[in-house]
Amino acid sequence: MVTGGAGFIGSHIIQRLLQQKHDVICLDNFDPYYNPALKLQNIVKFQSDSHFKLIKGDILDKKIIKSVLTDVEYIFHEAAQSGVRISVDNAMKSHEKNATGTLTILETARHFNVKKIINASSSSVYGKVEYLPFDEKHPTVPVSPYGVSKLMTEHYCRVYEELFGLKSVSLRYFTVYGPGMRPDLAINIFTHKALKNQPIVIFGDGNKTRDFTYVDDIVDANMLAMKNGSGVYNVGGGHRVTITDLAEKIIEITNSSSKIIYNDPVPGDALHTFANTELIRKDLGWNPKTDLDVGLTRYTEWVSTFQ
Repeated sequence: MVTGGAGFIGSHIIQRLLQQKHDVICLDNFDPYYNPALKLQNIVKFQSDSHFKLIKGDILDKKIIKSVLTDVEYIFHEAAQSGVRISVDNAMKSHEKNATGTLTILETARHFNVKKIINASSSSVYGKVEYLPFDEKHPTVPVSPYGVSKLMTEHYCRVYEELFGLKSVSLRYFTVYGPGMRPDLAINIFTHKALKNQPIVIFGDGNKTRDFTYVDDIVDANMLAMKNGSGVYNVGGGHRVTITDLAEKIIEITNSSSKIIYNDPVPGDALHTFANTELIRKDLGWNPKTDLDVGLTRYTEWVSTFQ
């Protein structure tokens, strides 16, 4: 089962699982945080596959979860209220969907024959920087309700493995991008603006840095984590770039005449993220394969098909 399976990362995981001939249940509530029609587009290509089943429902609904877990061996838990900024405005929703939603999945799954839960966590759990790159032993001091809620999912997974033997692994994603990405994410916004030669707005001075990770590399990590590993792992692209440099790269790739405009910073945004991925390389044999320039070019080509 892939929770949030109609979303960005979830739908890419489903595609890989179907390619490997697994039977897949997609559970998604089609939350209108962004246009549900985009989520339907993500999974429409799966509808004719006999190995695919869509169930519209919420991870907070124990009855629905119980009804589908009878034959489920692995849960890829992607469902969440994403977004640092929305969590600042609506912390309760982030808590309910992320922390309580994950707890609901765990509490229900422990009564079934689920072999493992692969939990989508986030680099937002680190928050305040003591050193870079972040390794998994770096202190976790989130600076947003979203980061706090994702850290709680990790602890719930750990506790349910210790108490009930429900195996799990939490993957700390570092700023994922690629085809089908959420419309509110910077790379998507910058790319659309650049293709239209419109100004690109950066919140803050543009010197914040991010470690961007291409979605295919994220899926690779999930496939490896299904069979091996435990605890938490960083999953990052291994390159650190300022937001200004990111915008300039996109302007160059799109051959755009867009200008960069700087605006007031927004609360809750981490200053820097950068992943040390030695642990996942050692334990799971995972390595990021997609360079940022290559990934941005692929994404631009994908977006251009819809222009």
